[in-house]
Amino acid sequence: MKAVVRFTIAALRRRARPLGRLAGWSAAEALPALLAGQLTARALDEGFLAGRPGVGLTWLGGLAVAVVIGAIGTGRAYARLGDIVEPFRDELADRVVTGALHRSTAAGARPDTAAVARLTHQVEIVRDTFAGLVMVVRGFVFTAGAALLGLFSLTPVVAGVVAVPLTAGLFLFAAALPAMVDRQRSYVRADERLGETASTALTGHRDVAACGAQEVVADRVGRQVDRQAAAERALARMAALRSLSLAVGGWLPLAVLLLAAPWLVRRGLTAGAVLGALVYVATGLQPALHALVQGVAGGGLRFAVTLDRILSSTAIPPPPVRASPTRAAPTPAVPAPPDPVRARLRGVTFRYGPQARPVLDDFDLTLSDGAHLAVVGPSGAGKSTLAALLAGLLRPQAGTVRLGGAPVDGDPVVLARHRVLIPQEAYVFTGTLLDNLRYLRPDADEHRVTAAVDRLGLGALACRLGGLTATLEPGALSAGERQLVAAVRAYLSPAPLAILDEATCHLDPTAEATVELAFAARPGGLVVVAHRISSALRARQVLILADGRPMLGRHEDLLARSATYRELVGHWRAEPATAPPARPVTCAGPSA
Repeated sequence: MKAVVRFTIAALRRRARPLGRLAGWSAAEALPALLAGQLTARALDEGFLAGRPGVGLTWLGGLAVAVVIGAIGTGRAYARLGDIVEPFRDELADRVVTGALHRSTAAGARPDTAAVARLTHQVEIVRDTFAGLVMVVRGFVFTAGAALLGLFSLTPVVAGVVAVPLTAGLFLFAAALPAMVDRQRSYVRADERLGETASTALTGHRDVAACGAQEVVADRVGRQVDRQAAAERALARMAALRSLSLAVGGWLPLAVLLLAAPWLVRRGLTAGAVLGALVYVATGLQPALHALVQGVAGGGLRFAVTLDRILSSTAIPPPPVRASPTRAAPTPAVPAPPDPVRARLRGVTFRYGPQARPVLDDFDLTLSDGAHLAVVGPSGAGKSTLAALLAGLLRPQAGTVRLGGAPVDGDPVVLARHRVLIPQEAYVFTGTLLDNLRYLRPDADEHRVTAAVDRLGLGALACRLGGLTATLEPGALSAGERQLVAAVRAYLSPAPLAILDEATCHLDPTAEATVELAFAARPGGLVVVAHRISSALRARQVLILADGRPMLGRHEDLLARSATYRELVGHWRAEPATAPPARPVTCAGPSA
């Protein structure tokens, strides 16, 4: 919890001026708590008991004015709360995003998919509970302080008598807070584990039923239910400590004051002063303590636990310590010869889940410079999985994947220099067509971009949009048009290995052939996850994935060797293996 305290205090220090304005309006809000006992005592002693009801009503009228001022202060205090809470939320959201980006782009890292949950759910929990905590704590400080100050001005002896049990109740509550935090944290973790276990069981209910594992899975989920229930009971027991602290700090002063009333009257305290002291305790100290205990024990614990989880999950590790260049003379670097192998997989095994059947098992593949590979197979055979492994989006459980000699779990920046992936759902952003096309190669000149547009058949779309400098709206494009834009963008990329994961599925056969032939003629290598027989006919080699037994060869060889391939080809509609070369399209209007 130290990190939570440090983070919160630092955030509050940066908001010193808004805190000062909030404190000013809180002081106005506490005016009734400061004057209630005094004005009540005056109204009783100098007015109603003295036979002058007008004087008594005048004093009570003053109390009514104080209540109106306090109400105005309450409204203004809530208005000032946003100046503290919203910047706090923004800082936390910035930390979540920064941490997620740092982790996702670190060497060997995977995308932080939990960042969205932290940003949309946990950050909002912290924001709301932080706002409640600020209001509760400042309310107690100003209301209890005003009541004690008013009580002291009325009779110092009573103030001392009341302050002792109030302090004891606060001490008891503070001593129980660490245990409350632990119970809250255990409850949150047990609830999360129960959700994960139940979700896994529901997602795989068909496999569970097929394997006859209902009792095993039910027992596993049941244990998590029992743990969650035990954590909730332990958290509920903390309510007894809260009630005890409230009894000691809130109700005991009231009982002590009532029992000591005769003694106080004998010492010269007036009836109005006794009633005023009761007003201070009953309407000031007791409600303030109750609000503090309930607020901190409820929203405060959620704030501490949730913020602690966010801070621990978004902490950015320090940069690695690099050796000083002055300690040893650097060895002259010998430039390595260019690696003719674009991709090499050795002993790769990948499965979705520890008990699942491997999609790839001890799989080897080598793609040399100039390779043109089509990957085919029935749905679910692992074609897109292989593409994701080659692109470094998935990590194998065993074996190695290297691109141009670099491991795919290395620096993502280095990895991006070796491969470019075009997925089935193409990404196009709002901006000029030129910006979209040069996204992976900002230094591409107009001539290079125009040549790529003409080579891949994007010229007609560019003309319809109004040229390369025209603004592109993703929603106004069809799925095939978005795929063409993404294809030209990847074609311009400096990465030598292009991976097309059904990236032309929304194009007609002629346009698909144009794109694939353009990439095949591009220096480097090409991997096509095919969905038409024509892609396999154009490829130099075909890899069929089926039943965990991959087979590599040319189209004609696989027709003779693989019954699965023959059956798959029989379900495909044959298309021309070649396509007429795309002719440049000339259009009027701005281009670039």
